[in-house]
Amino acid sequence: MYKLIRNFVLAFSSSLVVFLLLGAGLGRDRSSQDVYKHFEVFSEVLSRIKSEYVEEPDMKGVTLGALNGMLEALDPFASYLSKEQFEQYQQGIKEARGDVGLLLSRRFGYVSVVDSIPGSPADRVGLRTGDLLESINGVGTRDMPLAYAELLLRGEPGSSVKLTVLRVRGSAEPQEIQLTREAVQLPPVKSEMLEGNIGWIRVRSLEKGKSAEVVKHIEQLRAQGAQKLILDLRRSAAGDVEEGIALADLFLDEGLITYVEGQKYKRKDYRASPQKTVWKGPLVVVIDRGTARGAEIAAAALLENKRAEVVGERSYGDAAVRQAVLLEGGAAVILSVAKYYSPKGKAVQDTGVIPSLVEIAQLPGEDDEVIRPRPEPSAKEDNILQKAIEVLTKGVEQARARRRNNPAVSEDDSLALPDHE
Repeated sequence: MYKLIRNFVLAFSSSLVVFLLLGAGLGRDRSSQDVYKHFEVFSEVLSRIKSEYVEEPDMKGVTLGALNGMLEALDPFASYLSKEQFEQYQQGIKEARGDVGLLLSRRFGYVSVVDSIPGSPADRVGLRTGDLLESINGVGTRDMPLAYAELLLRGEPGSSVKLTVLRVRGSAEPQEIQLTREAVQLPPVKSEMLEGNIGWIRVRSLEKGKSAEVVKHIEQLRAQGAQKLILDLRRSAAGDVEEGIALADLFLDEGLITYVEGQKYKRKDYRASPQKTVWKGPLVVVIDRGTARGAEIAAAALLENKRAEVVGERSYGDAAVRQAVLLEGGAAVILSVAKYYSPKGKAVQDTGVIPSLVEIAQLPGEDDEVIRPRPEPSAKEDNILQKAIEVLTKGVEQARARRRNNPAVSEDDSLALPDHE
């Protein structure tokens, strides 16, 4: 089912991009008349739909679907908001309200889960990366603006919201769940000592001040005898990109961390400062499909500067500067106006971060079609963590060789999700 949906959306969206946006590039080499021809084709298609479709079409739905399909083809985080929706969105940002703890994108034309904030209502019921929200309070999310979906999930603490969810894996029917909104708290940094003088730091969000929190945990682990370090950035999707830059700077004494650039956004480089380095010992970074934004920036910087090996699953791909572009009449388009790039020039939002050693999470209930609480494995049950320990103790080549000898694991599966191209 997902393949059919995806192929339809991609084909439809790609056609719209050709009709509506390719003209901007063609205009550099051809006359403006050629550009307008693409718009004429699009207008003719709409006219034919209206006059010849088997039944009277909902032209508002058709045009809004075309618009949202075009935006999704360009940017899975983009949104078109009508005047009323944009006013509600602005008001919702100003108000301190309850939430369910979901971080969202778009996939296959629907609102999709990047991840749920650990400890949030969405996390407690087991919503995870790739799950599709088919409806929110009975309103279908097909062609729903992403920003409006985020608005619908907010509300007064103690109020409830009903979701219809399609599981990321399996072919089960949509499931209805009800969540109670609350004031969601981002999780603190945690750390503990493992065998072999290895310190393990878990960073589940990167809001302002988290890098300073990491420094305290590094000092505590060093005092306990840590000689090697695992920086665990799994399920770290919330927070600021700037804090991810600060996190990478704790482990780098030189080199480019990232740069941000856009069509009308002047390039800005972020470089490591030796004065901010607090750990120069062996380091392994752990990521998964729920790693996004600042955590991806840090992982990419440490990997491409050859400061650390990265173990786990390909990250989600979400690192951009987004702005609301106002349209005539009060509507708005929320777009990525600049992207963050890895030191080697890869747009993190487009590619995510691919680990130097791919390892698939093997958690109890991972393939369940039923929505249920996600278990938190112990250190010994955590196969990705154990692989990171192996890299620190035996080296990446030996760990990679052992993985190749395990026929039960396929790297292709780990790279297939997430995929929002």
